Amino acid sequence: MQTYETVTETLDALRQQGFTRDYNLMENRLKCLHDDVELDPHEFEIVQVHRFEGDTDPGDETIVYAIEEQDGKRGTFINAYGAYADSLSSEMVSKLAVR
Repeated sequence: MQTYETVTETLDALRQQGFTRDYNLMENRLKCLHDDVELDPHEFEIVQVHRFEGDTDPGDETIVYAIEEQDGKRGTFINAYGAYADSLSSEMVSKLAVR
């Protein structure tokens, strides 16, 4: 898997690979605002993870997830980690865990 210097560079590269949907995080699911689709953790797979650490600003600590739905539609989800991480259900935490 290729590594990228910035979140923007990562998102541009993933869009070129067909990850065109944008997902937002709910407590226990992902939601695509474009067409109001909501995905439970068992309805998508994480196919790539790109982690960025803030060298000088902890607010820059970000993870970009490349997501594939069961029907083949693909997109990205961006989340902070550490002190700035969102509140999640245990099932979603398990799904999004970076191993």
